[in-house]
Amino acid sequence: MRTTLLVLGAALIGGGALIAAAATTPSRIASSAVTSESVEKAALGKEIREYLIANPEVLVEAMQVLERKQDGQREAVAQKAIREHKAELLNDPESPTGGNAGGDVTIVDFNDYQCPYCKRAHQAVKSVMSADSKIRIVYKDLPILGETSRIAALAALAAVAQGKHLALHEALMEASGKLDRARILEIAASVGLDVARLEKDMEDPKFKQLIDRNLALAGALGIRGTPAFVVGDQFVPGAIDADTLKQLVANARKR
Repeated sequence: MRTTLLVLGAALIGGGALIAAAATTPSRIASSAVTSESVEKAALGKEIREYLIANPEVLVEAMQVLERKQDGQREAVAQKAIREHKAELLNDPESPTGGNAGGDVTIVDFNDYQCPYCKRAHQAVKSVMSADSKIRIVYKDLPILGETSRIAALAALAAVAQGKHLALHEALMEASGKLDRARILEIAASVGLDVARLEKDMEDPKFKQLIDRNLALAGALGIRGTPAFVVGDQFVPGAIDADTLKQLVANARKR
């Protein structure tokens, strides 16, 4: 009996040793494989780095391809949003409009009164509008640069009730220096607005709701900053000059 137990014990010990060996051997093999793979990756990384240093134009080309791809994706998103939100873009009853109400091309202008690029683009819009009597424009206030931008947007929207939206819009766009509430109201008074009435009208919740709709619309279009435009069915992010805007209007007419 004792001999049988000893043999059985030896067998178990031997078996345990075999099991342990079997358990550790794959681990060692895996560890060796990981080490080999790491060495290969490091070598490959070094080769790639050396190649890119020797041929930096490859990086430029890659970035250009990426930018074109991203631009195409943004354009696809914008085109889809223009189709789906056409009524909100063109016919929101609370959005101020200007130019020819029956115009054959509509420019939708997303702007912030504190944005220097918006001020630059405003000159292009003003120039093109003055030379082309068949353009309609829709103003979409997008106050993304803080509380002062919001106050300016509310003032411009509230000025519609006194028939002074365009006058205040242009004055704010052409104002130099830092804006604050006092300066905005001073500019409003300078274009003939009743400031006490304007301040009361600015509290109307419909204007906050309109700004919220504009922000949601900008999000749908993929707008990441101001200014931004929709000309006909073309989405145009960023500041543009008069010649570019004229061409966009001409393209819209062809369509």
